[in-house]
Amino acid sequence: MNLDFVFCLRRPRQAIVTSGILALLAGCFGLDVVAQAPSAGAKLTPERIKEIVASPDRSEADRANDVRRKPAEMLAFIGIVPGMVAVDLSTGGGYTTELIARAVGPMGRVYGQSPNPGATARLAARSKNPAAGNMIAVVQKFEDPFPPAANKDAVDLVTLMFNYHDLGHMGVDRAQMNKAVYAALKPGGMYVIADHSGRAGTGISESGTLHRIEEAFLRKEVEAAGFKFVAEGGFLRNPADPRDKETPDPPMPKDEFVLKFVKP
Repeated sequence: MNLDFVFCLRRPRQAIVTSGILALLAGCFGLDVVAQAPSAGAKLTPERIKEIVASPDRSEADRANDVRRKPAEMLAFIGIVPGMVAVDLSTGGGYTTELIARAVGPMGRVYGQSPNPGATARLAARSKNPAAGNMIAVVQKFEDPFPPAANKDAVDLVTLMFNYHDLGHMGVDRAQMNKAVYAALKPGGMYVIADHSGRAGTGISESGTLHRIEEAFLRKEVEAAGFKFVAEGGFLRNPADPRDKETPDPPMPKDEFVLKFVKP
């Protein structure tokens, strides 16, 4: 009997579960079989998400930001699977990028994109934390946001948190950016966007004043690139916000939407 075959049959059940039956068959018989992508694996449990958010080595600034950003709800809504390759567009201070880095774990990778070298420098500083050492800061323009390494890996997840509206007054070619996101994602890959909600009919016209964008307008632009809308997260909604000022008056949380799209 073929000794390689015997070895494969005697491999422990954990190896089969971890690698997947397809990967096991490929290793045993030399079959040209592609193992399942991380996106097909088990999503983070609520308990694991709670651990990530409560990690004692997260900064005090991030913990303060948690009150407004609701990271546990966001991570659960996205549906992150450990081992994913992700790209966080407009990384800013790196708040979301670090959360995703912790969520995908040491077998995953997260690229934090910004055209601003200052933002990527802040992300590089964050990556010195061993718990977030899988972050890679990249300086790329929005119309071409993916470094060659990310394209080579193929991307499971792209996020853009509360900055899509800014692309309007910045003069970014959003159609080109969305097409680039579509091209970089694997089939079934996710594109998750959160932003400050604008009034119906305003489109992106108030991006530089009220820093808001009309939800239906954003959705139409993203779907035009080929994406399929699959879910809306309501955990940042505030129907009482009149959406006619940058900061609601009387003071209250902004009405904010979170949308999930997939590449068919």
